[in-house]
Amino acid sequence: MNGRSTVRAALLGAATGFSLGYAAVRAAQALRDLRAPAAPRADRDPRRYGAVRRALVLAGTARGVAELATTAFLIADPLDRALQPLPRALRAPAFALAVLVLDTTRDLGTDFVEGHVLERVFGTSEQDARGWLTDQAKGTAVAAVVTTVLVALADAVVRRAPRRWPLIAIGATPPLLAFATVVAPTFVLPLFNAYEPVTGDLEQRIRALAARYGAGDAAILRFDMSRQTKKANAFVTGVLGTQRIALGDTLISEFAEDETLFVVAHELGHYVRRDPWLGIALGTAAAATTLLVADAALRATTRRGLDGPAQGARLIFFATLTQMGLMPLLNAASRALERRADRFALHATGDHAAGIRAFRRLGEQNLAELEPPRWAELLFSSHPSLAARIRALEAAG
Repeated sequence: MNGRSTVRAALLGAATGFSLGYAAVRAAQALRDLRAPAAPRADRDPRRYGAVRRALVLAGTARGVAELATTAFLIADPLDRALQPLPRALRAPAFALAVLVLDTTRDLGTDFVEGHVLERVFGTSEQDARGWLTDQAKGTAVAAVVTTVLVALADAVVRRAPRRWPLIAIGATPPLLAFATVVAPTFVLPLFNAYEPVTGDLEQRIRALAARYGAGDAAILRFDMSRQTKKANAFVTGVLGTQRIALGDTLISEFAEDETLFVVAHELGHYVRRDPWLGIALGTAAAATTLLVADAALRATTRRGLDGPAQGARLIFFATLTQMGLMPLLNAASRALERRADRFALHATGDHAAGIRAFRRLGEQNLAELEPPRWAELLFSSHPSLAARIRALEAAG
């Protein structure tokens, strides 16, 4: 074994040991919590919550890279060989589903502790373990269906156009993203929450606001967000006549109507300013960069193109590293769109005081720091800090 092979083996060993060790620790913590659930903290400290969340993001990034490296460079080839008896058209979907099952099983304890126990301990959720596991099962089932379909289609394209597949994939990205924008809110989200029409004065005020901007026919819905969390949220989604204005019940119950109207106006701003289409354009540009860079890295490091499921796993590894490099740029673009939506909401409602109260209430209810560290915002945040948004409204008032 030469020096380069020795270093590679050592790095892969370290990555595998780290990912498996992390998963084992979290699995033990999850089992302990299932036997004796941890009680919520007496205090609700946004700074402590934010610090814990930042640490988990950093740990999750390192863990994700380690897990992908293990899959791409240790598991992929043996798994590909084991699936050789299958017809060629079935090998890639079967490979992807096997990896999904392995990842879901390994990460279940981690997801339970970091996605369920932590939220309960900090008082942002009252969902029980059964409810959380049910949602996870639904999410895994949806992921399995989507993975099977997309991987089968992608593999068919690669087999028929081994050199031109990145260009074909880039060309297919806009319609796929537009389709997902329609399908997710209409068919997927109702699997996790119940949606029902908003009625009364709030519905009339929202519809009057939406009508001023050509969205008066949108469905205005309330969904039981409190099933999963105490946090508040709303969104306006849909393209090509599928528009929906959806409000979490946690928003409706805890915010004054003028505060709720400001939040809805912000979300409406994304629709009016064509942000869903901008998102599709940005997503396509990011996908194009990711695919071209990852394909070049794959060919440079393996001297082969995308010729089978194992190479596909390695392509995903390089694609993920590329996406991590692009994320600060995409987050910067997202923050710019969020600031523009804030300005739209102020123009639409003319009520900066309601906006300031809404942002402060969001901070309290979502246990969000008003001003996280600047480095964390630049690297990880898709929204400006609440403090910056409040200052902008104060300056406008």
